[in-house]
Amino acid sequence: MDKKNNHLSVKEKWEKSVSDIVKRFPERKQKFTTSSNIEVERLYDSTVEKDSLGYPGEYPYTRGIQPTMYRSRFWTMRQYAGFGSAKETNMRFRYLLEQGQTGLSVAFDLPTQIGYDSDDPMSEGEVGKVGVAIDTLADMEQLLDGIPLDKVSTSMTINAPASVLLCMYIAVGEKQGVPLEKITGTIQNDILKEYIARGTYIFPPKPSMRLITNIFSFCHDYVPKFNTISISGYHIREAGSNAVQEVAFTLANGMAYVDAAIESGLQVDDFAPRLAFFFNAHNNFLEEVAKFRAARRIWAKIMKEHYQAKNPKSWKLRFHTQTGGSTLTAQQPDNNIVRVTMQALAAVLGGTQSLHTNSRDEALSLPTEESARIALRTQQIIAHESGVADTVDPLAGSYYIESLTDEIEKEVTKYLDRIKEIGGAVQAVEEGYMQREIHQNAYQIQKDIESEDEVIVGLNKFRQDEEVEPDLLKVDESLEREQVESLHSIKNNRDQQLVDKALATLKENARKEDINLIPAILDAVKAYASVGEICNVLREVFGEY
Repeated sequence: MDKKNNHLSVKEKWEKSVSDIVKRFPERKQKFTTSSNIEVERLYDSTVEKDSLGYPGEYPYTRGIQPTMYRSRFWTMRQYAGFGSAKETNMRFRYLLEQGQTGLSVAFDLPTQIGYDSDDPMSEGEVGKVGVAIDTLADMEQLLDGIPLDKVSTSMTINAPASVLLCMYIAVGEKQGVPLEKITGTIQNDILKEYIARGTYIFPPKPSMRLITNIFSFCHDYVPKFNTISISGYHIREAGSNAVQEVAFTLANGMAYVDAAIESGLQVDDFAPRLAFFFNAHNNFLEEVAKFRAARRIWAKIMKEHYQAKNPKSWKLRFHTQTGGSTLTAQQPDNNIVRVTMQALAAVLGGTQSLHTNSRDEALSLPTEESARIALRTQQIIAHESGVADTVDPLAGSYYIESLTDEIEKEVTKYLDRIKEIGGAVQAVEEGYMQREIHQNAYQIQKDIESEDEVIVGLNKFRQDEEVEPDLLKVDESLEREQVESLHSIKNNRDQQLVDKALATLKENARKEDINLIPAILDAVKAYASVGEICNVLREVFGEY
């Protein structure tokens, strides 16, 4: 060995020997990167610099928010379901609960999501198609028939009309005799990401933020176990962001909600413990694990250092995960079972609190009963057969995971600093900053797929000439007529004077910025006023965006 090599470190010697080998056997790529364009080194070792990790259940929660994690109990297996009528969806809910699902997750149809009744001309052709149609409290009663709300928690993917659907849920709980303090669940209630990535908004940002903080305050006083918002990175990722952008834009939105709540007069520790998050799980397995760990650490620092929260529960980032819908392919749909398994495993190794696994046929239609069962079984096999739930934070100490966690934190912090310079998340949304960043990344992803720099098995490589047509779920076209007839029956048989009085009170209160609107919405819901009627009153006062 020459003198020069004597002075090289062990790793440098190894790198030199590898470089000689690479000349003869070139690597697959000149540069390896994650989906967020973070360069992946050939090897990571103990020289990687790490922040203080702490222990599970301790600040900054990099290693998990609970000291025992899944050794005490598994994550909530919360399969997302909803289609057709409330009766049909109730049957699917009961089926999934019988199969071992531990929480409900409701998908609403498009008219419900944007505050239109099923008989509105805007709803034609969309009733019950991408979720369940909910017009009045009667539909919510049917949806939850036979499901005890003191024992089952429910997540509702609803945003602009979140206050209305929450009040319906509370009213059903009251009819079941469940005390408000025992009702558990989550409403998405994240309007900022609608402006950024999804599009089911109704009102302008300012009154939308008012409704959100009204919910924070009301639930703090009356429904203390209900998660008042699920700040969602899922749809940001589905729109084309990378992992870093997903975390950065989600946490920036979270800070905007905290700021709005404090500005409305709430104390940070009064509402922060009930904030929840919703992330995507994509295919770059190890990056996804690191992403979840980094998100926890960043949020803990934000809440403790920036907002000066005193309650440790305010520092904890609790999150639900859904596997990546945009990663699923219509080609060779059984391949999606493998993708979903990897993504679900990444979420579990990253420390998720609840999980939805997509079904193999969701690139083609709403999932069939068989596909939904396979998706649920995927979670159950990970929980009971893989062994990964037997120890806390099983990938901690991986040089690559720890390095990647640090890198993601650095890149997310750069985005947060830029958004702060712009004036915060609301201003960044109004200026289109986040939208542009997502669009640019989505464009690059598409280019990479078309050039085959990014291989999607079965789509741009390893294709089959003949595809087998799977059995798909089809929503009966007669459903829309039946739903409209049911709505008309409710409207014809309710106490119209009571409805008119409740809606008039709501309109009057909406014009006064210092009044919490949730009690008036709850009264309107109990009178069987419809989602559309309530939202139209608010449209009159707030306008549409």
